Amino acid sequence: MAKPEGRKVASRRDFLKQSLGAAAGAVLGPAAIVSANVRSASAGDAAAAFDVRSHGAQSDGVTLATAAIQKAIDACAAAGGGAVRFTPGTYLTGTLRLKSRVTLSLDQGATILGSTDLKDYPESVASIRSYTDKYVNRSLIAGDNLDRVAITGGGTIDGNGAAFRRKEYLTRPYVIRLVGCRDVLVAGITLRNSPMWMQHYLACDRLTVRGITVNNHVSYNNDGLDIDGCRDVRVSGCRLDSDDDALCLKSTLDRPCEDVVITDCRLASHCNAMKMGTESNGGFVNIEISKLTIASPAASKPMYGAQRGMGGLALEIVDGGRLDDVHISDVTITGVTAPIFLRLGNRARPIAAGAPKPGIGTFRNVTISNVKATGASAIGCAFAGLPGHPIENVTLTDVSMTFEGGGKKVDPARVPEKPDAYPESAMFGPLPAFGIYGRHLRGLTLRNVRLETASPDERPPTVFDDVEGLTVADLPVRTTSHNDSLFWEWG
Repeated sequence: MAKPEGRKVASRRDFLKQSLGAAAGAVLGPAAIVSANVRSASAGDAAAAFDVRSHGAQSDGVTLATAAIQKAIDACAAAGGGAVRFTPGTYLTGTLRLKSRVTLSLDQGATILGSTDLKDYPESVASIRSYTDKYVNRSLIAGDNLDRVAITGGGTIDGNGAAFRRKEYLTRPYVIRLVGCRDVLVAGITLRNSPMWMQHYLACDRLTVRGITVNNHVSYNNDGLDIDGCRDVRVSGCRLDSDDDALCLKSTLDRPCEDVVITDCRLASHCNAMKMGTESNGGFVNIEISKLTIASPAASKPMYGAQRGMGGLALEIVDGGRLDDVHISDVTITGVTAPIFLRLGNRARPIAAGAPKPGIGTFRNVTISNVKATGASAIGCAFAGLPGHPIENVTLTDVSMTFEGGGKKVDPARVPEKPDAYPESAMFGPLPAFGIYGRHLRGLTLRNVRLETASPDERPPTVFDDVEGLTVADLPVRTTSHNDSLFWEWG
């Protein structure tokens, strides 16, 4: 597949500098367009023209306002674009279809509330097909092949998801789904209570998600933010608290997530807080992640995972694809099962029914630095490739992880390969090491990696099996165990 045109960046360092330097411009892009459109008329006329109430929308939370709100969106688009305004109140609605150059602007105190009637969410086939066709054909806010769209303000979008809890795929709408869009801004809003994934951005270019708050704990598959095969992405200053994965990069089509910067976010999940995968067909390339605070949710009960989140940082390639040039730094992780999980597997799920199965992907060139994790479980962290298909060139620098301890000896020969299993941090059971168990790796560097246990543990801090090119420098260990081996090399 030919690589689509994208922003050319000379190097990873240039990319990060350019990304952070351009962040303000990326954020202001759609807003500047809205401002220009509003200035084309008097401020009073513009506000009146695109206020949803002026098109008949009631804000009582009972009267269905779908048609009236859509009229406001269509009028705004016909006028060349601008802001469709929601003043304080609750607007009950089914599917709203965004148009190019339109911003949905929610005042503080304004709530868009999803209908509980599935008939208010017409089915729609996306112009870009992917494995998610099996999951979704309905959403509360929908957009396809649009330019310069935004959802902003201090208000709330509530998906009313508890009403759909026991329904199957394709009968649980997403709250936001944008497909094949360009120059997208989502900023400031609060999102809560989706019937399924909260928001899905598929094959979008130049996506900015900034300063949003997500609480998603009312149904199954309650992800917080899913970025799928997108390019030139900036995520910053977000607070995501979800039952399923919190911030998830996916690639459910033959297109990678590429040129992504994620910074300054607080993440909580009963599953994985920061994840690449599970779907990985197109892969993940040139990803910069920094300044994350990760924890398990404190005020909700799990549906899928466990009270203690399954993973802090989970990087997974299991459906083909290429993971390359991924850099993670400055992360604090509290009370999850496994702080770091790296997996190259071979589930080999095709993009669509009848499509050929992908081959085994590649997983290389990952740096993880300045990470402090406390309160991890006794399972340990698995870095696991496959025989003949190693994970390559992984470096951990200045990483400190504290585990609860209490583990018993585990024979490395008894750890199953599970090449086609769903990837999850606990998939191998208790590991032979209380800290890091590495298998089928080529080029692993541990530099000032501190591994500790809170209670006695019979296992060593690290065990390596089929690892070529292992470099260990400054591996301080503190444990109450009588096992004084710093690491084992097995096989």
